[in-house]
Amino acid sequence: MRNAPRDAAPDSPPDAARASVPDAVRLESLTRTYSSGNSTVTALRAVDLTFRRGTFTAVMGPSGSGKSTLLQCAAGLDRPTSGRAFIDGTDITELSETRLTELRRTSTGFVFQAFNLLPSLTAAQNVALPMRLAGHRPDRRTVREALAQVGLADRAGHRPGQLSGGQQQRVAVARALVTRPAVLFADEPTGALDLSTGRELLSSLRELVNGPDDGGPATVVMVTHDPNVAAYADRVVFLADGALASELTSPTPEAVAARMTELSAPREREASSC
Repeated sequence: MRNAPRDAAPDSPPDAARASVPDAVRLESLTRTYSSGNSTVTALRAVDLTFRRGTFTAVMGPSGSGKSTLLQCAAGLDRPTSGRAFIDGTDITELSETRLTELRRTSTGFVFQAFNLLPSLTAAQNVALPMRLAGHRPDRRTVREALAQVGLADRAGHRPGQLSGGQQQRVAVARALVTRPAVLFADEPTGALDLSTGRELLSSLRELVNGPDDGGPATVVMVTHDPNVAAYADRVVFLADGALASELTSPTPEAVAARMTELSAPREREASSC
């Protein structure tokens, strides 16, 4: 998969303009530990990160580095052991389960490797599900606009079995965007797609970040293991052993792959010495 053209990415705003843009997600000293038998496993170690509104960030790292845990804690799917996570200015670590569920339905969207579409429903009906679950009557115009955002306005009446894999994943993106969330979280969204359909999806995500719609540009935080996928982002954040290791802006596949090789080398030497 080739990198998106560099001129497709939005220009970086001046420092003054950047400072005035609110954060979509902010993590402060985020730590997550798990009990494993008689020992404790630390998945995240006091991570401080900010994801600004209208940006596309990829999260990478060796296996077991804490990528998925970071995404789950940032999205409110898991609670940190200590530290704080903010979504659109709200400290989600202080919310009750009921309020957290409400916030997830209105302020966040989720796209995972599995499409999780209901086969008996049309694309439009699948997209409308978050509104129904929130107790609201689906607005047809909003559903059409969400499908149009991902280039599927003409597939609203098609069921998943009538769509390609890439189209199904784009329906999942439209479903995540229908409530106009502050941030879209994606965990290996191209993992089940071939190269061509993966490019289609990444181009759709890139366009959502580049071009403001009625609700403003989207903010995307994506976990991936593929340097070619990460190169579609504005910034790549690298984790190692649960801690922030480094960052890379205006990434290319080659630069991302080189950084991943550097992070993986200590683990490989440790494994070979055992």
